Amino acid sequence: MVEMTALLEAMGEQGIPLLFLVVSAVMGVIALRKHGSEAQKQRYLPPLARGESKLCFAITEPTAGSNSFRLTALARRDGDRYVLNGQKVFISGANEADALLVVARTTPYGEVRDKRQGLSLFLVPTKSAGVTLQALDVQILHPEKQFSVFFDEVVVPREALLGEEGQGFRYLFDILNPERISGAATAVGLGRLALERAVRYARQRRVFDVPIGAHQGLQHPLAKVKAQLEMASLMAYKAAWLFDQGLSAGAEANMAKFAAAEAAIEACDLAMEVHGGSGFTAECDLITLWPYARLLRTAPVSREMILNYIGEHVLGLPRSY
Repeated sequence: MVEMTALLEAMGEQGIPLLFLVVSAVMGVIALRKHGSEAQKQRYLPPLARGESKLCFAITEPTAGSNSFRLTALARRDGDRYVLNGQKVFISGANEADALLVVARTTPYGEVRDKRQGLSLFLVPTKSAGVTLQALDVQILHPEKQFSVFFDEVVVPREALLGEEGQGFRYLFDILNPERISGAATAVGLGRLALERAVRYARQRRVFDVPIGAHQGLQHPLAKVKAQLEMASLMAYKAAWLFDQGLSAGAEANMAKFAAAEAAIEACDLAMEVHGGSGFTAECDLITLWPYARLLRTAPVSREMILNYIGEHVLGLPRSY
């Protein structure tokens, strides 16, 4: 069983290296545990738990973006198997993964009465014939690369279907909230790292005979970021606890991710400001943190989509998009 509260303890300490690897693993393991067959669980979960295997999540498409209902990747039924065609983009660590948890349509969008219908999840080995990976030129230093994944007449056996055909939208609700919680934890860990470096430097660096941290112009912004990070952390833990109890965690997960990403960006930006010109040097290793913080505002779900969710589902305002 995946316990989100326990996972947050680890992610809050590790920060960046776990950003996409853990998020993808968490989503895949939760989907398998909740909706996988016994055969699927036996095949995938033990090696995943031992760290001998990796699984990544493939939902994003270049023409759909945040509108996952408009996915065009299609798995058409062919007797006792499916044939998968389509493209996914920004798939993290696909070159290291042994299998992809692919979200595809088993009924084209134009043929469903309800846009939520016709989505299905499949476990597709990355070595399958017809699967092609193409690295994306993402300008962020990270141990995991981003990929476009192409599916060309990929034969997927019936037993690779996760749960029931056409019920993928319902399953996505079980795994997208942990994605947001994990993203929040990563942002908090990243922000704490930047803040720690900033505070240490502010104590040591002396200008005009006093440590620069003695000046309220730096002390107050540092204290503010500390408060923001701790509030985001508490919201992430609340969301994780709700999820672990089997309760609704959508509002808390989204608010945690929003708050944590904004706090991480401010922490990294402030840490660079505290260091002055040195903040842009490789020796300080701060300039490499900022792109990650900025990325967390956009991925795995954008700030604007989170605010849409809060406005509609928490405040009860009319749908805005």
